Amino acid sequence: MIRKIVQINEELCDGCGLCVPSCAEGAIQIINGKAKLVSDRLCDGLGACLGECPRGAISIIEREAEAFDESLAQKVLRSNQAPTEKRFSFHKPAHAEPHTSAAAFRLHAERVGGSCPGARVLQFETPPNNVVSDAVSAEPERRSQLRQWPVQLALVPPTAPYLQNAHILLAADCVPFAYADFHDRMLKGKALLVGCPKLDDVQWYIQKLAQIIAVAQPSSITVAYMEVPCCAGLVRAAQMAAASADSDVKIQPLMVTVSGQLAEEQR
Repeated sequence: MIRKIVQINEELCDGCGLCVPSCAEGAIQIINGKAKLVSDRLCDGLGACLGECPRGAISIIEREAEAFDESLAQKVLRSNQAPTEKRFSFHKPAHAEPHTSAAAFRLHAERVGGSCPGARVLQFETPPNNVVSDAVSAEPERRSQLRQWPVQLALVPPTAPYLQNAHILLAADCVPFAYADFHDRMLKGKALLVGCPKLDDVQWYIQKLAQIIAVAQPSSITVAYMEVPCCAGLVRAAQMAAASADSDVKIQPLMVTVSGQLAEEQR
């Protein structure tokens, strides 16, 4: 259909991110340092984001676009209302249900950190092959395999472009500290989601993961967790989320021991 929809001039955009919390539908994210309209289905064309751009990079045009999907927008908004108050002692206001006004969304986002520049969605370019370091040692320089930001499950929107049809690594908070080859042997080629079933609400994890699976349709999910009993809740959350989303996505558990070994390597 031909309808009104947001257009972003990337030449004018400086990636400040002020437009992100003003979009109550989650249609705008910062990708590679520029604001992007991540899905036509999330933009209602009302232009609540226009007044927030200091560069005048956002306008409303009429073009052929998919119809606005309010149910998808509500799913995205709920996923951004993460239960950070459990870990950080924040508390949702009584009206912190899915909002229809940008002002109300901004108020809630400020309380739970949703407007923080550190939550801007970024996707990195693939780095060059390992090169020899200039240091005295001739060992190849080790490179980070991270290709995105943010990484915390509580902050990543289901519409993040790096999740689409991706191989996802769902890792417990402690895994990268315990497992020395985390980047090369686990993370390489995957999109990363990080969480802790001990400190956060597992039921919320199930809902958030189900939304990600339904929207992004990942190719696979690898769940890296610690051998301590509570950490296995991350595996169950992924399995229950896949069932909730009616998805047959492959879920592969990887257990890491507290001494930093893959459990399968000790067999």
